[in-house]
Amino acid sequence: MKLDDVIEYCLAKPGAEETYPFGDGEMCCKVGGKIFAFVGMQGDSIGVKCGATADEAAEWRERYPDDVEVSAYVGRYGWNRVRIDGAVPDDDLRELLDHSYELVVGKLPKSKRPGQSLWRMPNRLPSVSR
Repeated sequence: MKLDDVIEYCLAKPGAEETYPFGDGEMCCKVGGKIFAFVGMQGDSIGVKCGATADEAAEWRERYPDDVEVSAYVGRYGWNRVRIDGAVPDDDLRELLDHSYELVVGKLPKSKRPGQSLWRMPNRLPSVSR
């Protein structure tokens, strides 16, 4: 995958938005106000949540030792930095992005999850007077 493909894939997810809270060098893809992917705008890497824990994320580092490493600052929470143009196949990159998105959405309050309506249907229809 190329940088543009990664960005397009991330932003196609329901409720996804792009932000630049750390400057122009790093795009953050968010859902419900929470980051699910860090995208290095130099085109060389992405940061994704690879597991609920650091141990789960370590499996990806063992699988691709030259292309997946612990993310700075947030690695202890299951985040890895993944080289885009390395040995990680495109299907695995998409899987990582999907999994990161799903983990983040799963932790959102139901009211902030994509596709959740703010309006609730009443338990019964109002009676009609004749």
